[in-house]
Amino acid sequence: MTKEIFYFLVFPGLLFAGVLGGFLSWFDRKITARVQFRQGPPLFQPLYDFVKLLAKETILPKYGSPLTFLLSPVFALAGATLAAVFILLPVLGIESGFSGDLLVIIYVLNIPSVTYIIGGLASGNPLAAVGSSREIKLILSYELPFLLVLTSIIIKSGMTINLREIIDVQIAQGANIGSLSGIFGFITILMCVQAKLGLVPFDMAEAEGEICDGIMIESSGSVLAIYKLVKYIMFLTLPALICGLFFSGLELSGINILWSILKVLLVVLLITLIRNTNPRVRIKQAMRFFWVWMNLFAVISIILSIIGV
Repeated sequence: MTKEIFYFLVFPGLLFAGVLGGFLSWFDRKITARVQFRQGPPLFQPLYDFVKLLAKETILPKYGSPLTFLLSPVFALAGATLAAVFILLPVLGIESGFSGDLLVIIYVLNIPSVTYIIGGLASGNPLAAVGSSREIKLILSYELPFLLVLTSIIIKSGMTINLREIIDVQIAQGANIGSLSGIFGFITILMCVQAKLGLVPFDMAEAEGEICDGIMIESSGSVLAIYKLVKYIMFLTLPALICGLFFSGLELSGINILWSILKVLLVVLLITLIRNTNPRVRIKQAMRFFWVWMNLFAVISIILSIIGV
């Protein structure tokens, strides 16, 4: 029991994922600033933002459901932390009772998005309701190609749904990114992760210039601080999942530590460059993009996996 609590609260869970996710958030903002010819924030800016929000007053919505509104970020944090634990344990090669069942990971990864929707609806704000509606449509759009890519990976790995075994197959036979099916799958899952993180061009659920932060419009103080921490955790967890599925996982020994850091930074760099070189799309365009093009790429990946390419 003590070991499980340590996994959840310290490593690789809440504390570890929160700190490293905050660093990756800083890296994302720094690269964004450089692309825009700006200096960018200092290294500890994500920590400053989190602490500053914790110290501010939390304003409850007048026409919503205060209890649901307050519980939503708590459940989002619990879901993000569980996702970090369930993904990072097998990706880092840590021996535990859980070795990375992809079915469990799929369900847990959806908890933060669902709680965003519930929190937005519970605020009673019409703009938050618009953001929640967009988030629902976005989930329905990217979830199918995400599942199809996982199907392709499962086929390439000998029909196993165990993330650790998928990584072991890559260590023995070569990383999935080195195959044609892996390239199509990587492009697809990168776009899906972009949408899961709510980043441009798929940030229409928040869309500061259109609906004033949408689902987050009524969030303030500690509520917004927890949501920000959830974003930090997911900013590590999802790139780590991509590394596990396509780059033979991550290792914490010797020179492999450096390679592991570079793998994660590479994925985050691609995510950052995508959001800095594309304008926000409308929800209709996003749905068409995922339902047509990303599903097509995922199906091609499956076909190529079946024929062994």
